[in-house]
Amino acid sequence: MSEFRLLHTMLRVMDMDTSVDFYTRLLGMKLLRRTDYEGGRFTLAFVGYGEESDTAVLELTHNWDQKEPYEIGTAYGHIALGVPDIYATCEKLAAEGVKIPRAPGPMKHGTTVIAFIEDPDGYKVELIEKK
Repeated sequence: MSEFRLLHTMLRVMDMDTSVDFYTRLLGMKLLRRTDYEGGRFTLAFVGYGEESDTAVLELTHNWDQKEPYEIGTAYGHIALGVPDIYATCEKLAAEGVKIPRAPGPMKHGTTVIAFIEDPDGYKVELIEKK
């Protein structure tokens, strides 16, 4: 077994408060830490379902001087979250105004039930039903 471990994935965000709200209130993560770096003019927030010492987390980076939305790029795919009832989850998220570009249902050529939502910056988040 490797001594390496995945620590985090970083996403650049335009509005830190909106993004923290999305990942914590709507997707149930906890805000683990948030730090402003005055000299570098940026803020980092780490959110996740467990402590950084045990699980991989999401690092949200807000560069204070960024005026235009980021281009997500063609190499970026998505992050994936396991959810117990994907249909109820998507109903609740839709009621909050979350974009759902792929409604819940079985994936093509398979039986796994998935959906895709978008965070406030347009990053794709795949939801996978876990029973």
